Formats: sequence, structure tokens, C-alpha cells
Amino acid sequence: RSGKTPAERGYGFRWQQARERFLSDNPLCCYCQREGRVGAATVVDHREPHRGDQRLFWDESNWQPMCQLHHDSDKRREEGQG
Repeated sequence: RSGKTPAERGYGFRWQQARERFLSDNPLCCYCQREGRVGAATVVDHREPHRGDQRLFWDESNWQPMCQLHHDSDKRREEGQG
């Protein structure tokens, strides 16, 4: 994250608005659903890490709804495996 603030990485007001709309339209965690559970999504995850690529950052087909637990555990582990 190279010492940048969230806003400097693209997570400013425009992102907050897009995030709220996306979570309103996609309220359930996709990982919980795969496990046969119902969990509220609180995070909009980028399926493919954008690493600053604005095209990938704003591509909604690259977004998925996740709960904080799955985002911080399973997804992080998957990304670490490359």
C-alpha cells in the first residue's frame, strides 16, 4: 500500500458511494453463500487485485460482496498463495 492513505489509493467519496450502492444491490457475502450460510456483506472486494490500475479498480465485474471475516481470512490467504 506504499504508505498512501485510503483516499490516495482511490477509496475516497466516489468509492464510498459506489460501495454503498453495490452492497445495497449485493447484500450477502459470496463466500458465506458458497458455504451454504447467510452472511451480510460489508466489504466490496476486488476479485483480481487492482494494484492501482484504475480500469480494474472501477470494473464492477471485478467486484464481489464479502463479509469482513472472509475478506480478512480466506481471501487474504488466497491472494498470498498467488
